[in-house]
Amino acid sequence: MGSTIDPGPIDISVLYDQDNHISSAIWDGQERGVLRCHEHSSMLEQWKLTAKQIELVEKAGFGYLRTIPTISLDNSLISALVERWRRETNTFHLSVGEMTITLEDVVLLLGLPIDGKPVMGVTRTPGKVCENLLGKVPEDLNGGMVKLTWLKECFSKCPEDAPVEEIERHTRAYLLYLVGCTIFSTTTGNKVSVMYLPLFEKFDEAGKFAWGAAALAFLYRALGNASLKSQSTISGSLTLLQCWSYYRLNVGNPKFNDEPNDGCFPFALRWKGRASGPRSNSNIVSYRKALDSLQPSDVKWLPYKDLDPSSSVGDIKESLILRASKTVLICFDKAERHLPDRCLRQFGMLQPVPMDVPRWERKIRALDQGSDLSKETDLQLKGKNQAELREWLERRLRIVQVEEVVDEIKYMEWYERITRKFVGRPESLESEFQRIVAAMREIADIADSFPADRMDSRDRKSLDEIKNAAHKSLMDLVGDSKKSRRKIATKRKREDDPTIKDDY
Repeated sequence: MGSTIDPGPIDISVLYDQDNHISSAIWDGQERGVLRCHEHSSMLEQWKLTAKQIELVEKAGFGYLRTIPTISLDNSLISALVERWRRETNTFHLSVGEMTITLEDVVLLLGLPIDGKPVMGVTRTPGKVCENLLGKVPEDLNGGMVKLTWLKECFSKCPEDAPVEEIERHTRAYLLYLVGCTIFSTTTGNKVSVMYLPLFEKFDEAGKFAWGAAALAFLYRALGNASLKSQSTISGSLTLLQCWSYYRLNVGNPKFNDEPNDGCFPFALRWKGRASGPRSNSNIVSYRKALDSLQPSDVKWLPYKDLDPSSSVGDIKESLILRASKTVLICFDKAERHLPDRCLRQFGMLQPVPMDVPRWERKIRALDQGSDLSKETDLQLKGKNQAELREWLERRLRIVQVEEVVDEIKYMEWYERITRKFVGRPESLESEFQRIVAAMREIADIADSFPADRMDSRDRKSLDEIKNAAHKSLMDLVGDSKKSRRKIATKRKREDDPTIKDDY
């Protein structure tokens, strides 16, 4: 059955890189398993910030991100989502159409600013940067990367009576640690690039950068890289990715220990008190099947409609106009397209056939040594010579508008031709039956292995009930299978000899 199905795309004009995508390898039986997920936020709570430090962190634009605790990652769910990510369009290709993580998701889930100057910097010597802004230089500053453990060991506890310069150095170290273990986490392990540090030199100026847009550019790039069949790791803000899925898709959502934290901002805090522990029943194959068979009823197109940010986040509300900006997201040398026109149902609009996506230069050239990031004129001059930067500077002119006449049936007809319909091969009834039988036998074997002589009468009775139920289910399954096979055989004989009658 599975070998005769064409998973797509039929028309390769959109997903032109299909041969390199992980879905091609999976279809050919080459499983890579679960991705190694790199996010290092578990030690953040060991940083003890003073009131003055918290004030500086808020000025720099990270007041909300600081409050988000470590959320246990579901590596299997993340891996299954990556299998549906397409770097050609920066969207997930699902059975219901394209969806993506937008600027709206970043600002509402993480509370990071999505409007402001692009996160770029002037290339400087890493050792001098550390000396000037931290007052210390690590011994092993290889490739401009500093170990997160070194930052924590040297700067995680700032004395209450420390002078202003020392407070600022400790706070810069914290901010570098914060971005290095969350939104800019890398696959290189427990390290962060020093290139972000100069942007924290002046805290007021740091707060003028579009950190949320940079986080999304970084995550888009990480998703694109991880979607290639040659890769086995993923980094970036995986908390953002997982919370996006929890809010929008009815796949793998955890149960809550307590009432949901719906009144908290940022909205990622909703999952703060969720049930924890291993998900023994949820593996990458089951998630893949769920995404392959996703129904419209499994999607929440407008999950934040009834979760309005509090009045204290006015700046965030004002920036939400950019959620539908068709622009380029920038994080230093990374340039990634934000394409809300492909996912308009996430903004309450109907979805027409979108425009073709031009293949874009994914790298931004570094700023000149004499450039001043605090001056808009320097960025504008740079933008005249670089299309990607110019698009960001024109972001408010690129808001997608509502179309008056939209035929979504036409869109779905087009979409089914250009998309990858399946990642995993549809399972035949026979193999599904064998899988269920194997699972029931495993349950029966586990029940048989318990030492009944060490149990009290109540526990023995419960164990006997489990054993009987497992064995009965197994017998019923085998019996139904034999009956079905006899019926099929009789049908085939009847087709050959019409005088034969059913005895059922």
